[in-house]
Amino acid sequence: MRKLILLLLAACASGCVGAESAQPAAVSHAAILRAGPGAAGQGGTATGAAQPAAADATLRRIQALVGTPSCSSDAQCHSLALGARACGGPERYLAWSSAHTPEAELQALGAQYQAERRAANTADGRMSNCRFMPDPGAVCKAGTCQPNAGGGAPGAQ
Repeated sequence: MRKLILLLLAACASGCVGAESAQPAAVSHAAILRAGPGAAGQGGTATGAAQPAAADATLRRIQALVGTPSCSSDAQCHSLALGARACGGPERYLAWSSAHTPEAELQALGAQYQAERRAANTADGRMSNCRFMPDPGAVCKAGTCQPNAGGGAPGAQ
């Protein structure tokens, strides 16, 4: 694994972009759940395999808590930073509704998921492309909170 990382670093030193650039920035949560533990290079050691499994379970709890983020106005829509990239910042954002989701519980689960993803990144020696991912915020469209396609930050927290 370390030899592979060194080869990747050597290749990147000559101008390539990090390995994550080949992956889409926004991955559906359903795809993450279907992939399960060990997907996308997760695992590798017994400890490394246990960490993604814990993170997957926490992500499922977050998604169950958020459910369908129904709303009647933009003021009810917010975004939650999810996960942790290897060189810092969140992996993605999740739109949620304060109309039906307890914020304190969601924030606590979000912090737990972030810690689990950081631990997995450290255990597996992961790398990322260090691209800044701004919070898109969330808006109410057709009665459901969705990421703000315009990129502004209404509802961002």
